[in-house]
Amino acid sequence: MSLLDANEGEEYIVKGIITEDEELNAFLFSLGCYEGEPITVISHLKGGCVVSIKDARYNIDNDLAKAISI
Repeated sequence: MSLLDANEGEEYIVKGIITEDEELNAFLFSLGCYEGEPITVISHLKGGCVVSIKDARYNIDNDLAKAISI
């Protein structure tokens, strides 16, 4: 299941990042989004969603959300 399918306000554990793009992997890692870390969708937006990772909030687009497997 990808982050796009997550329920708002529910905490999930990142199972993996599904992408061949090394820059995307490095970017998500720099945010603290990697396998085994908890992630919570705060709200779904038209072009993406707002997520909470390690007490910080980020607005990510649909392509990023699709790459995050929970």
